[in-house]
Amino acid sequence: MTPLEERQQGVALLSEATTAGARQDEACAVLGLSARTLQRWREDETIRSDQRPLRPYEPPHKLTAQERAELLAVANSEEFGHLPPSQIVPRRADQGRYLASESTFYRVLRAENQLGHRRSERPAKTTRAKPRAVCATASNQVYSGDITYLPAAIRGQFFYLYLFLDLFSRKIVGWQVYEEENSVLASEVLRDLCHREGVLPDQVILHSDNGGPMKGATMLATLQALGVIPSFSRPAVSNDNPDSESLFKTLKYRPEYPLRPFADLAAARAVGNGLGSLVQPRTSPQRHPLRHPGTAPCRPGHGAAGSTQGRLRGRPSPASSALAGTHPELATDPGGSFESGSD
Repeated sequence: MTPLEERQQGVALLSEATTAGARQDEACAVLGLSARTLQRWREDETIRSDQRPLRPYEPPHKLTAQERAELLAVANSEEFGHLPPSQIVPRRADQGRYLASESTFYRVLRAENQLGHRRSERPAKTTRAKPRAVCATASNQVYSGDITYLPAAIRGQFFYLYLFLDLFSRKIVGWQVYEEENSVLASEVLRDLCHREGVLPDQVILHSDNGGPMKGATMLATLQALGVIPSFSRPAVSNDNPDSESLFKTLKYRPEYPLRPFADLAAARAVGNGLGSLVQPRTSPQRHPLRHPGTAPCRPGHGAAGSTQGRLRGRPSPASSALAGTHPELATDPGGSFESGSD
């Protein structure tokens, strides 16, 4: 369909061309028109737009109001109320009854906004609330727990390292290696570390992924008995427990980590005994006096002992120490604060 403006412009160009001596057929061919189309456009005194869209038309087999109401009654009946049209039409055909095609069922139900949820159970939530972020301001407030695989000598078999990390102090508060992965063993490690760390009810939040050992009935019962508040990763989100995951990567990418699979459970547990040497920024401050950036340049053991603020209060910052060596007149106090000099 050619718009009215293009029709008027085409007729004007053709009139100008024929007046100048061009043949009408050749001029129409240049515009991609036929002489019959030009004749039809010039039938009336004024050029009109295409009248075909203005013609009232209804399909001869359109559903009447009664048939439409019957279709909705069938689609919402007890027999078919939980089924999509792709199931309703064949089942009614097996019964020897036909009301409308499958596409007509879909079109009518879509117009009535009845295609979103047709099952008998409760509809799923369309919006999810943003989970509450956990934050630790001292040790023994938030633990991160996870399990990683340690390869065994037999292909396809693994040992399992259960590990719990204090997020504030970066201290490994509990670990163990077992031959199985279940909630019973995870609850045993948790119960032992809570007793060893002196955890009180409602003191610690344990964050973990949605794995079976961390959400099993035994583990949940243990959490309730110990007064530990559970916190889980969001569904289908793989990076909601990054602290334990990064610790496992640090463990397995250290040069001291064995390259060959572990021969037995004792060899696998030897890795746990050497966690302090394999994950040196986080543990064993006596052997590896490295500072972890997450513990405010203190060793992990200092934060766990609750003395981080005391150690930092009288310590000059690295910037103030370096500045005092080159410009002593600008260094004012050992705490690392500076005063701008006057010209």
